[in-house]
Amino acid sequence: MSASCIGRFAPSPSGELHFGSLIAALGSYLEARAQQGQWRVRIEDIDPPREVAGAARRILAQLEQHGLTWDGEVLWQSTRHEAYREALAWLSEQQRSYYCTCTRSRIQQIGGIYDGHCRNLHAGPENAALRLRSDHPVSEFQDKLRGTIKVDAALAQEDFIIHRRDGLFAYNLAVVVDDHFQGVTEVVRGADLIDPTARQIALYQAFGWPVPDYLHLPLAMGADGQKLSKQNHAAPLPSGDARPAIVQALHFLRQPVSEGWQDLPLSEILQQAIARWQVTALPAENALYSNAETQ
Repeated sequence: MSASCIGRFAPSPSGELHFGSLIAALGSYLEARAQQGQWRVRIEDIDPPREVAGAARRILAQLEQHGLTWDGEVLWQSTRHEAYREALAWLSEQQRSYYCTCTRSRIQQIGGIYDGHCRNLHAGPENAALRLRSDHPVSEFQDKLRGTIKVDAALAQEDFIIHRRDGLFAYNLAVVVDDHFQGVTEVVRGADLIDPTARQIALYQAFGWPVPDYLHLPLAMGADGQKLSKQNHAAPLPSGDARPAIVQALHFLRQPVSEGWQDLPLSEILQQAIARWQVTALPAENALYSNAETQ
């Protein structure tokens, strides 16, 4: 197995996997395996108030149920606090960050984009968030499915939070530190995470680390027009035979499936999917999810 390509799936334990989660997991799995690469799993458990008891173990069981086996040990972000602190300390030493005492309500009052108010005030850490100095904003990036993605200038130039006022590590910081630690070369995830990508690239550049490739998959939408998500109470993946869900996910991603898949074991369906994987066939647009497609 080649280590030249390393992909990953990094769910948060805020609930069980649903069909939208399966799209992201399967897409990242197939993209890595089609390149004879590694596929790793990380549990992003750095926000305890949002976690659901038992969800992380259930997620791992669901991945195994659907034949999505990973390489190496599962990485738990809750064990990585020292690495995040070291990263924050380095940014501070390089004068790439500063403390900010601005409240969320103040930022909303000025239009929702932080204006750099605390940049040169030399605030202390008490009751403050830590922000990255966006001296080198990322105005665009390449996506393997969508081509060049332009970034709103105001968002690109915003000094964003890397350590929260409540003491929790910010998502953008943790994901970059951990993707680099795990050697991830390609990030395949849902299109709902396009917006944070420029900020993550800015962090890679601040650290002087190589930037992975990005591929953002279409989202499965519910009948109400909202994406399937844990926050929107999407139904968890059913237990039992995982083949219908895998086949439905392949159809959603416009990947070929053998007509007689009902007579094939799950492992064979996945092996065929790896051999036939085509990024060029992927749809860029989101689509309505129907749980009757493979019935």
